[in-house]
Amino acid sequence: MDSPFLSMNAIRKSFGHVKALEDAQFHLAKGEVHALLGVNGAGKSTLIKILSGVYEQDEGDILLDGKNIRLRSPKAAKDHGIYCVYQEVDTAIVSELSVAENIMLDTIATGKNVFVSMTKMYEEARKALKQLQVETIDVQEPAFKLTLAEKQLVLIARALVSSAKIIIFDEPTAPLSLHESTKLFSVINKLKAQGVGCIFISHRLPEVFEISDWITVMRDGKLVQTFQTENADAEKIIEAMLGASFNHEQVDRSWEIGKNLLDVKEISDDQKLKNLTFTVSEGEIVGIVGLVGAGKTELAKALFGAEPLKKGTISLSGNSLHMKHPKDAIRAGMALIPEERRKEGLFVLESLQTNASFPNLKKFSSFLFMQKKAEKSFAKEIIGRLQIKANSTETPLVHLSGGNQQKVVIGKWTSRDSKVYLFDEPTKGVDIGAKADIFKLIRELAESGKGCLYFSSEIHEAIGISDRILVMYNGQFVKEFSREEATQERILLYASGGKEG
Repeated sequence: MDSPFLSMNAIRKSFGHVKALEDAQFHLAKGEVHALLGVNGAGKSTLIKILSGVYEQDEGDILLDGKNIRLRSPKAAKDHGIYCVYQEVDTAIVSELSVAENIMLDTIATGKNVFVSMTKMYEEARKALKQLQVETIDVQEPAFKLTLAEKQLVLIARALVSSAKIIIFDEPTAPLSLHESTKLFSVINKLKAQGVGCIFISHRLPEVFEISDWITVMRDGKLVQTFQTENADAEKIIEAMLGASFNHEQVDRSWEIGKNLLDVKEISDDQKLKNLTFTVSEGEIVGIVGLVGAGKTELAKALFGAEPLKKGTISLSGNSLHMKHPKDAIRAGMALIPEERRKEGLFVLESLQTNASFPNLKKFSSFLFMQKKAEKSFAKEIIGRLQIKANSTETPLVHLSGGNQQKVVIGKWTSRDSKVYLFDEPTKGVDIGAKADIFKLIRELAESGKGCLYFSSEIHEAIGISDRILVMYNGQFVKEFSREEATQERILLYASGGKEG
């Protein structure tokens, strides 16, 4: 590595009692692409948010070109030439403004001149796109007409007109096709040639090896190892990412797997999901494991009728399903515990009782009146059975911890006696105690003959709970493991786009 233009030394950051970063290090030279890797919770996002001015470090130094700097806001980071291109490009694009206005947005915002010449703006925007050799985008078009890949290029052009010295690419290929990713890599190589330092965050190992000069691996909030890409291989990187990490012990199953329950054949949505075929049997827990952008959530929503499918068939207990809406899936006997529980699974300002009874309104109502006594009794039963820590059935969910909120999401569906339960990242943001309770509940559902699909990017958890594991990469199943065959290393290799041997 050339002498570093950027050095982050001994960076510490805590949120309450949780240490997110402890003595973290990162170094970047001009004109190089440096990949930053680590499993979920390794500290990558926190480190990058400190560099882009979203958070301030508790301790440690950031040196830019030898000078100690403090980045107290995203504006301060941009003033130092540090820009971030996130995978959610729509959050950074103002869709009603023109392409040129979006490219010049930061320049206009910080400019002293109130009057802006449109001719000059168009000229500057075209010049920036020309630098990236992207001259097909009309700078006068409104930004909402652009594709995701074009919006990404507009954000890179915005960084260029502001004389960016460092550009952070956070999972930039997650929303892109293979062709669009290839085009992005050619743009990144041009930035390198202009002396821009690029930080590249991705779960996809093949593209990390293709684009990066150096790879830094983080684990548990610390730097583990930095590799020169040409001297590294996928096995070494995965070993560094996982370390001797904790594996949930597999629990011996005490029940038999029954007959075929859910039969999915060749389903596609013409976007993310590509020809997926699998089955789930009575009493079986099938893990669907993939990293960010693999298509797990899209699959869960498609099975639940929340996203349209273009082809393929879904059968439950031998009956063919035609689901155009989640209500069709619920009627057929399916339940979804969504990843974004606060947005999609709960009314957080309402009481525990209201949330618990919502999927069961017919059960607790006669004509226009709610049977309050039965509703309260059901909510109490959920609190007791799932060991939810709440003062009463009237407690608003906003006052419960993440783990207890998740138990409510699961508990409210259990009374419907669904046949298949879809768990999308069910342990996201919950503590160890709540995780153990959630695993116990999933096992109880399976033991009672339900089919369970467990969608997760937490590989060790999926190994601990699943009977079989299907590995997803780029919208497809790339490997199936039995519970005896599955190891973290083997799953992560396939989930990152690699192959054994």
